[in-house]
Amino acid sequence: MAMFRLQSSKVLAVDMTGDAVKAKNGSMVAYDGEMAFRKLSGGGEGLRGMVTRRLTGEQMTLMEVKGHGTCFFADRASEINLVGLRGDKLYVESSNLLATDGGLRTGTTFTGLRGASQGNGLFTTTVEGHGQAALLSDGPAVLLRVSPQYPLTVDPGAYVAHQGDLRQSFQSGVTFRTLMGEGGGEAFQIRFEGDGVVYVQPSERNTIAGDV
Repeated sequence: MAMFRLQSSKVLAVDMTGDAVKAKNGSMVAYDGEMAFRKLSGGGEGLRGMVTRRLTGEQMTLMEVKGHGTCFFADRASEINLVGLRGDKLYVESSNLLATDGGLRTGTTFTGLRGASQGNGLFTTTVEGHGQAALLSDGPAVLLRVSPQYPLTVDPGAYVAHQGDLRQSFQSGVTFRTLMGEGGGEAFQIRFEGDGVVYVQPSERNTIAGDV
């Protein structure tokens, strides 16, 4: 299995001995040894993933990297966060996914209103299996715990990913930008209930839904 490690907070190093990894297309910045690169069709597994993303308009282009040596990945000086999966499933915004072990399965899942409010489709990327994934965030990601006693409400622009037995619901509400008079439309928030963790970034991505 390929070994993921942080060369710095903004550069991912992956040591490979004949292994393969999947990474965001164009994110390779350097490598040593012998590497082969292959563009993958669609963001999910197989034809279903391709069709899903074409229908929703969500863009997620991956490449496969395989070889012997070390490959380095980065994307626009974003912070990189390593997540270990042990047979569980990670839900992540496609723009925040940098790389995964080649053995991890990637796909899509329906997320309803949140995707529509952000204008990037109705589906979120899923990563499942045993291995490591590298997530991107604008600033160091913060890991917030959700328990049955303490649900969590998140601004969609700050959401990066989540894991665990969590239920999502979408509610209208007031954001800080609305209070400052910067909003132009209806505000939406994501509410998480159950038992798990949510990754958020300390900076909001651009959205097209006004206060989202």
